[in-house]
Amino acid sequence: MNAPTPFPGPAPQQDRVAFDRQELGTILGLYGRMVAAGEWRDYGMSFLKEVAVFSVFRRTAEHPIYRIEKRPKLRGKQGMYSVIGMDGQILKRGGDLRAVLRVLDRKLIRAVE
Repeated sequence: MNAPTPFPGPAPQQDRVAFDRQELGTILGLYGRMVAAGEWRDYGMSFLKEVAVFSVFRRTAEHPIYRIEKRPKLRGKQGMYSVIGMDGQILKRGGDLRAVLRVLDRKLIRAVE
């Protein structure tokens, strides 16, 4: 008899930055409110070696209007979360995701006539 061939183990996990469940829940909560308001239509996520990016689109086939980034290496310096506008300008940066996302919540508040 031949010895059984073992199943290959799990693929080696590449070092990638990702949003955890709580962070993703916070981001998707804001996304849902903005979709309901008709402001946003689509999103995309990228998990790279040094940064995790949640991109927000007004339409599917255009450049993102906002990028929400997580860069753990900046945790001790400027804060690991940032919101970046379409032109590349950093709108808000900090260590608390909810506080950083408030800059986008303000876009939802409008004067009622």
